[in-house]
Amino acid sequence: MSKLFLAVVLTLTLVPTAMAAGSSSTSRPPSPPRAQPSDYDLGVKAVQAGDYQRALALLQRVVQAQPRNADAWNYVGFSHRKLRQFELSLAAYQKALAINPGHRGANEYLGELYLMTGEPEKAQAQLAKLQSVCPGGCAEYDDLKKAIEAYRSAKKKG
Repeated sequence: MSKLFLAVVLTLTLVPTAMAAGSSSTSRPPSPPRAQPSDYDLGVKAVQAGDYQRALALLQRVVQAQPRNADAWNYVGFSHRKLRQFELSLAAYQKALAINPGHRGANEYLGELYLMTGEPEKAQAQLAKLQSVCPGGCAEYDDLKKAIEAYRSAKKKG
């Protein structure tokens, strides 16, 4: 009986130690590896941080790999507009809208570009487009409408 008792004690002592040696933790399973953020995600973060040069570098890779990505083209246009590269901005917005004519962000930002280039009637056309895209209202419509009103108010003041 003492041999049996000794065998049980040794088994209970050594087995958990051997099992724990092969795992990273005895209290929880290992975490799965984290996915790396995509160029698109990093580009959007760069836009949000105001780092438009970095955003362009990342987003250009996205549109090269995914030329029908309207969201990426929209952010390319936005970044160019913020850098005052208006012709490049216009081309990017036009690509976004060729892919998705109802893209709310591209319609709003194109309208804002038109205001920056002194073409309020074209901005008004983008506002009408947004009204048809979101008849119940949307933030993009509201933002462009406010931008047009501010533009007109500034023009009146001189």
